[in-house]
Amino acid sequence: MAVTTTYSSLASTCPAVRRIGILTGGGDCPGLNAVIRAVCRDAFHCGIRVVGIEDGYLGLIENRCRLLEERDVSGILTIGGTILGSNNKSNPQRHKVGTGPDGKPIYKDVLDDCLNTIRQHGIEALVTIGGDGTHTAAALFARLGVPVIGVPKTIDNDIMGTDITFGFQSAVATATLALDQVRTTADSHHRAMVVEVMGRNAGWIALHAGVASGSDVILIPEMPFAIEAVCERVRDRAKRGKRSSIICVSEGARFKGGQQVVARRVETSPDPIRLGGIAKMLAEQIEDETGVESRYTILGHTQRGGTPVAADRVLGTLLGSHAMTLLRQGKVGRMVAIHGSQLADVDLATPAGKQRLVSTDDPLILAARNVGTIFGDE
Repeated sequence: MAVTTTYSSLASTCPAVRRIGILTGGGDCPGLNAVIRAVCRDAFHCGIRVVGIEDGYLGLIENRCRLLEERDVSGILTIGGTILGSNNKSNPQRHKVGTGPDGKPIYKDVLDDCLNTIRQHGIEALVTIGGDGTHTAAALFARLGVPVIGVPKTIDNDIMGTDITFGFQSAVATATLALDQVRTTADSHHRAMVVEVMGRNAGWIALHAGVASGSDVILIPEMPFAIEAVCERVRDRAKRGKRSSIICVSEGARFKGGQQVVARRVETSPDPIRLGGIAKMLAEQIEDETGVESRYTILGHTQRGGTPVAADRVLGTLLGSHAMTLLRQGKVGRMVAIHGSQLADVDLATPAGKQRLVSTDDPLILAARNVGTIFGDE
């Protein structure tokens, strides 16, 4: 991915800031370590010390921080996950501190504890790596006077203010490989195979992996589908002697007139809904209505783990270094971003509480239709 910028790779002078904190919030994804490495090495070049905050905002709440050295970030570029740990349940404004007599959780605003941790470790600025939830909290710290730079992260690719997030391309590669592999067994047994991918309310992973794998049907949250259209495609392929049908479905997809399938709720999480199970429902209905043997596979967390693809290592390095460029310029309260092929930045509040969804006239949807893929909305 070619990205250009008007900024130099390093400012001619280094800022007054001499100690920064860095954390990774929300779910893990490939490329987090690439960002950590880029921020740290860029900072070390200017003599800036970096404090690693463990397990996202939980590290600030519980005062779990450690000074990072060159050896800590050496060799981590190719490693998935995050050396700092992460957490997708900690909200500084609503932190669980116990359970009441009625069995319900007790929450407390612990922002003061976070600010005390920042002061105790001499942290003069924060680099927060995460999704919409992480940046909602980061924007709050910025309003409280803490200099913050955000770096957008999610496999779902749904953060407002940037065209792409690191982690997405690795997740697409994992999902595409799985779709390629199920096609061989589907061909062998003349089956319809339904593969469920992640994405929450955004269909980016399903769209890209579905197109890359040549899936016959792609179902995304933004376009409710008719089961009749899906079954008709499976029947038509069987009549034409096609040995299999591959359906790539996003976990947030739903039948026309229906609701998203909820696997469970985690009430202590800022985002309590856990989607999942649409693939099973879909496979059962396809088999019942077409007579074509159908199976389903739910990829789940395999999409969030593993080694980042080269594109995510490059993107993570670009975004991490750009975060330090903004910090040196004193341009805080911002989130680094990609606009087209340009490095950019937006107000830290831009992604807060929002999701960037797939437009129904996205060029990739139009291209997929042109090569015969259906989305079940016909």
